[in-house]
Amino acid sequence: MSSVGSPPVFRRPASRVRRTTVGALVTALAGSLLALAPATTAQAAPTLLSQGKTATASSIEGGAFSASAAVDGNLTGTRWASAWQDAQWIQVDLGSSATLSHAVLTWEAAYGKSYDIQASENGTDWRTVTSVTGGDGGTDDVTLSGTGRYIRMNGLTRATGYGFSLWEFQVYGTTGGTGPTLPGGGDLGPNVHVIDPATPGIQAKLDQVFQQQESAQFGSGRHAFLFKPGTYNGLNAQIGFYTQIAGLGLRPGDTTINGDVTVDAGWFNGNATQNFWRGAEGLTLNPVNGTNRWAVSQASSFRRMHVKGGLNLAPNGYGWASGGYIADSRIDGQVGNYSQQQWYTRESSIGGWSNSVWNQTFSGVEGAPATSFPEPRYTTLDTTPISREKPYLYLDGTEYKVFAPAKRVNARGTSWANGTPQGESVPLSQFYVVKPGATAATINQALAQGLHLLFTPGVYHVDQTINVNRANTIVLGLGLATIIPDNGVTAMKVADVDGVRLAGFLIDAGPVNSPTLLELGPQNSSADHAANPTTVQDVYIRIGGAGAGKATTSMVVNSDDAIIDHTWVWRADHGEGWGWETNRADYGVRVNGDDVLATGLFVEHFNKYDVEWYGERGRTIFYQNEKAYDAPNQAAIQNGTTKGYAAYRVDDSVNTHEAWGLGSYCNYNVDPTIVQDHGFKAPVKPGVRFHSLLVVSLGGMGHYNHVINDTGASTIPAGTSTVPSTVVSFP
Repeated sequence: MSSVGSPPVFRRPASRVRRTTVGALVTALAGSLLALAPATTAQAAPTLLSQGKTATASSIEGGAFSASAAVDGNLTGTRWASAWQDAQWIQVDLGSSATLSHAVLTWEAAYGKSYDIQASENGTDWRTVTSVTGGDGGTDDVTLSGTGRYIRMNGLTRATGYGFSLWEFQVYGTTGGTGPTLPGGGDLGPNVHVIDPATPGIQAKLDQVFQQQESAQFGSGRHAFLFKPGTYNGLNAQIGFYTQIAGLGLRPGDTTINGDVTVDAGWFNGNATQNFWRGAEGLTLNPVNGTNRWAVSQASSFRRMHVKGGLNLAPNGYGWASGGYIADSRIDGQVGNYSQQQWYTRESSIGGWSNSVWNQTFSGVEGAPATSFPEPRYTTLDTTPISREKPYLYLDGTEYKVFAPAKRVNARGTSWANGTPQGESVPLSQFYVVKPGATAATINQALAQGLHLLFTPGVYHVDQTINVNRANTIVLGLGLATIIPDNGVTAMKVADVDGVRLAGFLIDAGPVNSPTLLELGPQNSSADHAANPTTVQDVYIRIGGAGAGKATTSMVVNSDDAIIDHTWVWRADHGEGWGWETNRADYGVRVNGDDVLATGLFVEHFNKYDVEWYGERGRTIFYQNEKAYDAPNQAAIQNGTTKGYAAYRVDDSVNTHEAWGLGSYCNYNVDPTIVQDHGFKAPVKPGVRFHSLLVVSLGGMGHYNHVINDTGASTIPAGTSTVPSTVVSFP
């Protein structure tokens, strides 16, 4: 038979309609779309949406069998037929997003034995709605739910030796205001504690939450304390896990606490290396004893704060502490670094800085020490090349709004030093206030309506990807709101659009492996966002620790010009559900986009590469890394002929890249004989430059042969003394 001919036609009567049985129809676990409308909401009758719309296909058997023939309404006269091989698809563009009801597939004799029905809002990111197995041809009427503009039959297995062949592919649903409209604004829920100066029992409430959260490292409690503008006397706000404290003024000076906002490490015997996941924003402090204590480690931000005194970054007793982040803040006195191993400070004003330990990096900081790396280990940039501060909730009179700060170029000092910061205010009425129990389908409906998202403190399971497709959308979390993807879906994807702002939430991998957890732009994104970049700020990713979790790659940046401003991407090395394969996660952050800037990048413990960079003209200011403690042996991290996977690798194809203040540490406590050939890997080209690099063997538990490529001394001569090996500049 000719390759462009048609197989013999064994027609079934067109009236033979079969509702697929449970045995043949399995609702897809990965990314299934839930019905968006409450059962009580009246709905218009579903209508045929696909007829006459634009259709495309993976292949056609010949010119007479085009995709459009399956949506032309000619039930048994014209048809689409594919090439004679498996994995073929046909899709139809409905023209606008629709609430889906069902699809009717009228098969010719060459039918699909197994296939998926998939939906997409953009024709690129597909979600499986329904899976059919054991199909027997004829006419399939399959139930759909959720929304989509593009609908695809993705044929997996043919029933015959010919291709997939459909007389008609009919999609039914409703469009145009037939579903409920989600409201914007509303109350902030029970875990947002709004305080004003007249609120009784403020200290008691702070203490109550702290008692719950002080050692709840992997608990489910989430809290935000929001202080209205005014003056508060005699408070000591101790901040535990998953707790945010913030002022509701537009400027830090609007809300003053005559007292302290404290983080210490009494719960962990004076060791602050696990004081994660908390934050303070938008307050003026007058510390009782002249110095405020903020002894934190990763994923703990200190933003838009004015401390009228000093700031101590070490725990009581000066025990270990493992790094943190300050931005857009003023500390009138000295910042006492003391035992902090590494720290990044951006666009702030400080009265001084003490001690350098391993890696202290500054950009755009008035009063910062000058670069003196390798001793003291200070790396200082006069300005930050590009920045845009994190959006935040505030009160304008009695109305809640979210302030979206403006982009700054070559900035130095705080954004509010001269009064009101520059930016845009967005009323809370333009936000969908997300509360625990909200489904991913409802969240996506809110986004499709044009609403921004404000996640209130809580834990959110999502069974489909949250798709942020509209330019300038704000997704803001309060109280470390946590998103957990179920059934292996990607938690969140951002389209290749301008000005999306993601801030203030945690993505926690689920037990079924997700290919990715956060994606900025689809593959091959190419739009220019230099004037209005997407920003990711205080967005943290965790694999394991709270329970078994897996993800192949945690964060993928495909869009150009994105700014990653303070993230901790962590494959757990303690807690529950961790182990070399239990919380398998090969790659931390992969950057494919051009002109991407990372300021404050913390990525740790991945099975292979922690950071891989493929885009041109990338820049990183401060990078902190620990290699995977739990590697069972040398063979487990063998990378071809190279021992170990670099903590930060720039691909050989890249011609221009620059980074400042990078550190990688190893603590191979399962097999201390493991050796890494190097901490960093990059092509040797004039446009690829590194400044202030170091590697450290923690107590001699494993070692590095070099710092970057074959440059830099081995850590082996230092033995167990935990002395860094440094490279001032490369090449």
